[in-house]
Amino acid sequence: MDLTDFGAGAQYIAGRCSRGDGDPFQVVNPADGSVVEEVALASTGQVDEAVAAARAALPQWSGATPGARSEALTRLAAVLTDAAADLARVETAQTGKPIKLSTEFDVPGTIDNTAFFAGAARHLEGKAAGEYSGDHTSYVRREAIGVVGSVSPWNYPLQMAAWKVLPAIAAGNTVVLKPAELTPLTSLMFARACTLAGIPDGVVNVVTGAGRVAGEHLVAHPDVAMVSFTGSTAVGRRVAELATSTVKRTHLELGGKAPFVVFDDADLDAAVHGAVAASLINGGQDCTAATRAYVQRPLYDAFVAGVAELYGAIRLGDPLDPRTDLGPLVSFTHRDRVAGFVERARGYATVVTGGAAPDRGHDGSDLTRGAYYRPTLITGAAQDSEVVQGEIFGPVLVVLPFDSDDEGLRLANDTPYGLAASAWTGNVHRSLRATREIAAGCVWVNDHIPIISEMPHGGYKSSGYGKDMSQYSLDEYTQVKHVMFDTTAVARKDWHRTVFGDR
Repeated sequence: MDLTDFGAGAQYIAGRCSRGDGDPFQVVNPADGSVVEEVALASTGQVDEAVAAARAALPQWSGATPGARSEALTRLAAVLTDAAADLARVETAQTGKPIKLSTEFDVPGTIDNTAFFAGAARHLEGKAAGEYSGDHTSYVRREAIGVVGSVSPWNYPLQMAAWKVLPAIAAGNTVVLKPAELTPLTSLMFARACTLAGIPDGVVNVVTGAGRVAGEHLVAHPDVAMVSFTGSTAVGRRVAELATSTVKRTHLELGGKAPFVVFDDADLDAAVHGAVAASLINGGQDCTAATRAYVQRPLYDAFVAGVAELYGAIRLGDPLDPRTDLGPLVSFTHRDRVAGFVERARGYATVVTGGAAPDRGHDGSDLTRGAYYRPTLITGAAQDSEVVQGEIFGPVLVVLPFDSDDEGLRLANDTPYGLAASAWTGNVHRSLRATREIAAGCVWVNDHIPIISEMPHGGYKSSGYGKDMSQYSLDEYTQVKHVMFDTTAVARKDWHRTVFGDR
């Protein structure tokens, strides 16, 4: 099976490729506007077909031993390793992200996640057996939930597909994944890799369709027991609303507006470099990217100057060029949305650098055919302004000063979001206070962005609930059953007298 041959169609159901019954859709390379693939989108009938396939595969897969599921995931990690170069190339083609990011972050991160869950599959643990009542032995089973409907985003198509699929199938569930129609190709490759690894047909299915058609039908489907969604908070509310109609379990990883808090004793050079990397990763199209830098007044001017200087040296260009630092945004529509935030901000703030689409790349190449946008630094915005409160999802960093530690932490928490944050300081007491008081699912100290398979990822507040990665993620995809055995062999129990008869 050639993982990169999409000619058979963009639906993967019960181990077979098929064409969609819906409208045609072009997957476009945002670097130059060329068509990567033309696909036909899924109909609601094909969603039903995928759910039926997942339901049919559930008894065999959930009944497999943890060891058997672990071995299958170990084989999957090997298949993905062999396909690493193709996965990176296709990921870059459909998203526009630099090839060095696909090669060094997205693909190896996905392989590592696969290897992690291969091990985690053998550790579905519950409370040990014990006689808690004195007359009974109790223990806890962790069991699969059923068919999981997963909806993944366009910013990290391969990694997010893996984050959805891996813990679900490691726990014995089966999955129907709906990737973003903008970027479905590596999700399809991942599903095909599952088949090559010997994972039974129907365990992992992919329906490539529009959110309002295939996505909403999947989320509301009566045979789907759990919904896992990553995307904007606004769409997450709609997903929760639809899932409520059939009382599904939901897992929502939603928007972010990560604060980057720099105290006056921080290593300035480290903070400047960290802010540039954390704000520009994946073109800023990352829900954990640094978007709001709060810098204590003694370091504020030097921080702004340092970030502006490094922004000016960022190499924009062909994402397949390994020297390119920043590729295009995912689409021209999204580039225009990001630009709209910046243009409106000119009326109340200062655009220090950037704020425009480039004409030429670092090597002199023409970038006007792509959805490029320069790294943009903004100062002078009010805390309640759109550019500070709204999720821009692009290469835009807003810097604001603060005076006291109390003020800095208050400002960091002053948004509806709570996905990620960082604190920069050389003082252990400041760092402990920041990690304790910042309301976010992840708080880094003197760094911002690194993730590891062993640790959970998920938010507070309007950033959603539930965890990706780690053992905590595996637990999300299980249901807990209490099993209780009578140990007395007494027919007429004393507690019966609380219901009928006398003692």
